[in-house]
Amino acid sequence: MFATYRDALRAALLYLLLSVVWLQFSGYLLNSFFDSSDELLRWQLINGYVWVAFSAGLIFIARARLLRCLGIGATLRERNDDRERLRQAAAVFDCTREGVLVTDCNGLIVHVNRAFMEITGYSLEEVLGQRPSLFKSGHHSADFYQAMFSTLSSIGEWSGEIWNRRKSGEIYPQWQTIRIIHDDQGRLSHYVAVFSDISAIKNSEHELKHLAHHDPLTDLPNRLLFTDRTEQALTSAQLHKRGCALLMIDLDHFKMINDSLGHTIGDQLLKAVAERLKAMFGPGITLARLGGDEFAVLAESCPQLEHAAALAQRILDGMKEPFPIDGHQLFINASIGISLFPSDALSAEQLLRNADSALFKAKSAGRDGYALYTEELTAHAQQRVETAFELRRALEQQELRVYYQPVHDLMTRRLVGVEALVRWEHPQRGLVSPAEFIPIAERTGLIAEIDAWVMRQACQQMCQWQQAGVALSFVAVNVSSRLFARRELYQQVAQVLRETALDPAYLELEVTESAVMDDPEVALEQMHRLRELGVRLAIDDFGTGYSSLLRLKRLPVQKLKIDQGFVAGLPWDEDDGAIVRVIIALAQSMGMQVHAEGIEQVEQAGFLLEHGCDLGQGYWFGRPVPAQQLDWMHAPQIH
Repeated sequence: MFATYRDALRAALLYLLLSVVWLQFSGYLLNSFFDSSDELLRWQLINGYVWVAFSAGLIFIARARLLRCLGIGATLRERNDDRERLRQAAAVFDCTREGVLVTDCNGLIVHVNRAFMEITGYSLEEVLGQRPSLFKSGHHSADFYQAMFSTLSSIGEWSGEIWNRRKSGEIYPQWQTIRIIHDDQGRLSHYVAVFSDISAIKNSEHELKHLAHHDPLTDLPNRLLFTDRTEQALTSAQLHKRGCALLMIDLDHFKMINDSLGHTIGDQLLKAVAERLKAMFGPGITLARLGGDEFAVLAESCPQLEHAAALAQRILDGMKEPFPIDGHQLFINASIGISLFPSDALSAEQLLRNADSALFKAKSAGRDGYALYTEELTAHAQQRVETAFELRRALEQQELRVYYQPVHDLMTRRLVGVEALVRWEHPQRGLVSPAEFIPIAERTGLIAEIDAWVMRQACQQMCQWQQAGVALSFVAVNVSSRLFARRELYQQVAQVLRETALDPAYLELEVTESAVMDDPEVALEQMHRLRELGVRLAIDDFGTGYSSLLRLKRLPVQKLKIDQGFVAGLPWDEDDGAIVRVIIALAQSMGMQVHAEGIEQVEQAGFLLEHGCDLGQGYWFGRPVPAQQLDWMHAPQIH
């Protein structure tokens, strides 16, 4: 204000000085150029000085008022800007989703925002004048808070995760930032804390961690968690000198449930199996789902083999009762492999591997039972690995051979066709039995590649026979379930026929009953496409699978092959005889040929001929031999 008057006074004095100088100069001019009396001139100057003084006063007053008005306007504008900024800050403060708490320099709460009240459950009136210690959860030690305030004092800010308590008593996690506020003189005036509720994030982290270690369908521990727990259990068992047992459980023919009733029912069955298994076990036993229909059980205190065997039998007995699923009464059996610590293995990985080997042994023995791991299984497993490696090399080095077994018409005893069978001529071991390498080829997936190779060789050989004037009705080639399941089988067969120029009518593809019934709809589509090529189709090993007659009659097949297991007991075994008669009658009613394999005695051939079987093959007719060794002229007599 004083500055305003000072500026006005300076302006008035400057005007007064300039006016006096002008009056003096004007009087001098008048006196010099005009004839004026002294009295008149003096009178005029006095009037001029009075006017100048009056004008200077007016200038002082006007200038002072003008400056005051301008100063007040600027102050008002500044105040309006401040009010607008405060309104914006208040809106942000109140609308932000983060909780905000402000305390004075003594740590007493002076203000909180709406988000604070929503997160904590406290109202404004309940917290004003209180200290933030009101929200302490007891989750943190005194050292935690000491470190927090030490950081605040040194750098003026602290950020981190802190657990506080809501008004309801619930303890929850926050991500919080605290800052120190200073006034214009640099003195501490307030503390401001801004925080977010990170409960949802923590829950998501917990769920993800749970999912990483548990099976999402059954909520049982998965393979990762089971392996970790097994390692811990083995460490404890070694320390306390006690034994452990690991049982690997696989449901028998579970795929049939999925294929016939759908995966939804299959999933419900897996959950029901998991619940039943959990109900069987008490403390000290860990149950896990390793994947698919495979479960594992770890018994942490199992001193003797008999205890593990008793546990396995309890599991098998517990699976006998039906599972009521969605209106169905489902029955499912299981196979179990057992491995023991420390006699069979010293690590979790080895224990699992050995139990898997024992499980394979249990399934090979007929399923619905348990098998124990032995050192012999380790040797067999190692041998399987070595055989698989050598089999891959055999494909590359062309060590495989195709042998042909004759097929005779039982009525005319004439050789009408051959079946192509693969053999392995090992450079050191000689001729390797198919029983040794075919199962390994099936387990490793090499069987599909082998079947494709055999098909090509057989078609080429059939063309050579035809060129040589040999009259054969067909050459039969086995198609494994792996090759049959491939969508490109149609293109593969078509390409072989095109490249070899063989008439498709002379190629017969044999597909096992189980391969057809694994996925009947896909099998039906695959067979119709193959029939479009003109090839013949046969169901191999008929009677050993789970055929549905309704589905069977829809299949475009020309032949049923009776499995040699039913032929072996003929004609003395009444059950085998009854089954063979039914298969022959079924095939004839559907207009199919009947082909029996595994004929080794004349009595078997006579029984089959008597009951209407069309074709036969087996050692009695001839063993599989290379193409050049086939005897085209002679056939044994059937009496």
